[in-house]
Amino acid sequence: MNPPPLLLRRCQFDLQTWPEQEEPAQEITNGVEMLKKQQDSQSPSSFFFADSWEIIEGLKIGQSNVQRPDKHEGFMLKKRKWPLKGWHKRFFVLDNGILKYSKSPIDIQKGKLHGSIDVGLSVMSIKKRARRIDLDTEEHIYHLKVKSQDIFDAWVSKLRHHRLYRQNEIVRSPREATMRTFPPSAAMESPQPAPSVVNESKVSLSCMDSLSVCRNLARCQSNLTELSRLLQSLEILQRTQSAPNFTDMQVKQAQRKTVRASSIGFFIECEGHAASSCVCSGFPPQAGEQMGIPLTQQASNESRLSMSESVSEFFDAQEVLLSASSSENEGSDDESYVSDFAYLLLFSQVANGDFAGSAFRNGRRICLPAPCPDTSNINLWNILRNNIGKDLSKVSMPVELNEPLNTLQRMCEELEYSELLDKAAETEDPFERMVLVAAFAVSGYSSTYYRAGSKPFNPLLGESYECIREDKGFCFFSEQVSHHPPISACHCESKNFTFCQDVRWKNKFWGKSMEILPIGTVNLMIPRFGDHYEWNKVTTCVHNILSGRRWIEHYGEITIRNTKSSACLCKLTFVKGNYWSSNVNEVQGFVMDQEGKVIHRLFGKWHEGLYCGVPPSAKCIWRPGSMPTDYELYYGFTRFAIELNELCPELKDVLPRTDARFRPDQRHLEEGNLEMASSEKQRIEDMQRARRKWNEENNIKHEPRFFKKVVDANHRERWVSNNTYWELRKNPGFINMEEAVSLW
Repeated sequence: MNPPPLLLRRCQFDLQTWPEQEEPAQEITNGVEMLKKQQDSQSPSSFFFADSWEIIEGLKIGQSNVQRPDKHEGFMLKKRKWPLKGWHKRFFVLDNGILKYSKSPIDIQKGKLHGSIDVGLSVMSIKKRARRIDLDTEEHIYHLKVKSQDIFDAWVSKLRHHRLYRQNEIVRSPREATMRTFPPSAAMESPQPAPSVVNESKVSLSCMDSLSVCRNLARCQSNLTELSRLLQSLEILQRTQSAPNFTDMQVKQAQRKTVRASSIGFFIECEGHAASSCVCSGFPPQAGEQMGIPLTQQASNESRLSMSESVSEFFDAQEVLLSASSSENEGSDDESYVSDFAYLLLFSQVANGDFAGSAFRNGRRICLPAPCPDTSNINLWNILRNNIGKDLSKVSMPVELNEPLNTLQRMCEELEYSELLDKAAETEDPFERMVLVAAFAVSGYSSTYYRAGSKPFNPLLGESYECIREDKGFCFFSEQVSHHPPISACHCESKNFTFCQDVRWKNKFWGKSMEILPIGTVNLMIPRFGDHYEWNKVTTCVHNILSGRRWIEHYGEITIRNTKSSACLCKLTFVKGNYWSSNVNEVQGFVMDQEGKVIHRLFGKWHEGLYCGVPPSAKCIWRPGSMPTDYELYYGFTRFAIELNELCPELKDVLPRTDARFRPDQRHLEEGNLEMASSEKQRIEDMQRARRKWNEENNIKHEPRFFKKVVDANHRERWVSNNTYWELRKNPGFINMEEAVSLW
């Protein structure tokens, strides 16, 4: 009897992608054969890269009877992302392919482990010049460093041996692979393993004694998954007045095997989504005080949020509902203002028809033209294996891996819950205002929950995007101001606020995971109070990228400051966890005064909601809107995202030709024409390379059209609006202007 596929999820070698329909024991054999085929065409020992990164190969086919390696231990430096960022000394013990670590040898002896890594199930890469060792376990990416070259060589040698030994053990005894139900890398840095973790481990080991029990557990999980989907469907049916009509192509797509859903994100199999967005009607007293008032649940908010142990299940707070969406009214040891007058003038021009073709329609589309393509036949490893540790923004990907939006549009997507900023502009108390700004900062991540299966298009240099939302009261535009490094800038105007940011994105692949590292600052101005808020962005990581069950997490710390006042400060921590941990997607934070006293405490999950106060009197500040019908077939897009690339007839004559809506490869992908999308993508990229080469040969420097570079008070370079976009749009109008360069 074979163990259920669920318990074999972690039994992967670094160069494998196993077909999910095969029996688990056969998967291991096929995986090793695939490993052999991939390695036969490469160097006999390892893969070398121009930047000196090297990925260590795994067990070869036919290689067996690997001698048990000796135990190895010693100190290495381990990188932490937060808190206490930087390299920290840790004591490591390598035994039978398992790498354990703690602060000291004594802690190891006492069993006070900070973490445990199965090197046999990890992708291992090294950088000899920097004496770096990286281990990607799917849930976490461990960055290690050794000061001495001799010690580095010894560790690499031992890790190679232990890795082969561990992989050989798994191949010889497939049943042993099922004993990894709870990933060891999930361990948090704490003096003692949590009792719940110990109990779960005991339950796991007990289950392994009877594979029939495992099969029953798998059947139960399948039933729970189906129940979750049915409950979510009922929720959506209750809240949706009309659903989009299905074309024949969409019906066929819906009938595909359910594993397709996992390409958008594994969590859709076990968790629902919040049904409405909300802004608090009031704030709780200072942290620590209890109001003693029971929380009420409004009739319009009777949705099931999640089957997990979510904070929003226990603190379903009293709230004031806004529009549900745009179309509806060791933590872990791992690591330029526009006046109100200008704004009112802008919208009065729109209302009076001065902006030809800007007349707003009563409705927006509620569904994409075609569902997302099947990507199961794409071998990502062949594309990514030569890019370990590299910036993937320079790597061309198959168009099937993209979603029909680009980064410029994704920046606009961060404004989906701009109602929070409107509310902040009406709030007199600076601490409550800061809470609303914090909720807005968190809300920008919620749309990524179902989007792990695809990536946005990389904008071309000079590409732009415009979005006017009369329902939300803002006007937005963005532009790609630099290509190397890639920098995207945006500017949004409202009568209540001005929002702008310039962000440089770095994407790094570590073997099983891809990290997206944003560099830049978000700026928010609220003219009524003279506030200017600044904050950074956290790291995003897509895990398990080489298989179908990808999942996404955000981790790190956000600090929100009001540069015009030191009265309050906000810090938000996106907790780093893993799929199995109860704190997955968790956000914790606080707002404090200039003396360091905590005024408000914040908690929640970035995909479910943010709460202010202390349980049980905590109040809901924000919740995401419900997802559209059949969202898993349409890239996991929210209603707001579905509307972003819509090109209605009245916009065609008023948008600049550089607007992302005119980009042919992206449009073809949206319409389901993969062949044309791929062909156009290649043609457009070739055109951009030719333009760049010609500019370099003629010493021509690109000048952004709608943004300018400035140096702020902190001597940081920033890209801000040059205040020409809306004027050019009105007079002479983009349709009457000759484009300097044709992007496509």
